[in-house]
Amino acid sequence: MKRQKHNAEQIVKKLHEASTALASGKTVEEVCKGLGVSPATYHRWQREYGGADVDTVREYKALKEENAQLKRLVANQALDIQALKELAEGKW
Repeated sequence: MKRQKHNAEQIVKKLHEASTALASGKTVEEVCKGLGVSPATYHRWQREYGGADVDTVREYKALKEENAQLKRLVANQALDIQALKELAEGKW
């Protein structure tokens, strides 16, 4: 089976498909085969994205990106402050 990288939105959609297939009486192995993933991957996705919908995942992704950007800003400001302190102390 060819390895494929799924994004969060695709994972949520596949989990919804899996839940409808499981409700119709299929086994986990049959559902996983239909989705093209292993049972271990399915269970990991279920643990991580179990109750999420597509909008929640998009919102989470946007917040994660914003948080990373803010962390970079704070790190840059801390470096600037440290450089200014060293300059003021005459270490430079």
